Amino acid sequence: MKTIKILALAVLLALTACKTTPPAPTTTTPKPASREIYPDPAQAKDDLAAALKTAAATHQHVILDFGGNWCGDCRMLDIYFHDATNRPILEANFVLVHVNIGMTGINDNFDLAEKYGIPLNKGVPALAVLSEQGKLLYSQKSGEFEAMRRMESSAVTEFLTRWKR
Repeated sequence: MKTIKILALAVLLALTACKTTPPAPTTTTPKPASREIYPDPAQAKDDLAAALKTAAATHQHVILDFGGNWCGDCRMLDIYFHDATNRPILEANFVLVHVNIGMTGINDNFDLAEKYGIPLNKGVPALAVLSEQGKLLYSQKSGEFEAMRRMESSAVTEFLTRWKR
C-alpha cells in the first residue's frame, strides 16, 4: 500500500511539473506585420492616381512609401505608422500609398522612384510627400528610414508632424 501511495505521489508530481504556464508578457519592440503591406507592383500608378483624387477631396498630403513585403524595415515602418501615437496623425493628414519596388528585391517602379526623387540604391523604406495636387514636397534621399528596425516610433512621429497639413 505504501508503494502505491508513493507511486501515485510521483505521478502527481510529474503531471504538475509538466503543466505549461503562458510566457510573461514582454516589452520588446513589436514584431513586423505578417500581412502583405505592399500590393502588386503593377498597381502603383493606379493607387497613386486614386490617392491624389482622395487627397484633393480631403485636403491631405500623400505619402509614397517605397518598399517591399520582403523588407523587415518596411514592415517596422508600417507598424510605427499605425501605432497609437502615429495613426491619428497619419489618418488626419495623409493618404498613404505603398509602392512595391519588387517582389524579391529592388526591380520594379523605378520610374515612380525617379519621378519623386527617391534613390532606391540608398535603401528602403523610402518616403516621398506630395501636396494634394501631386507636387513633390519632400523625398528621402539618404536612406533616412532604411534602418527602421533600429529606430523608435518617435522618428515617424517627427516625420509625420513635420509634413502634416
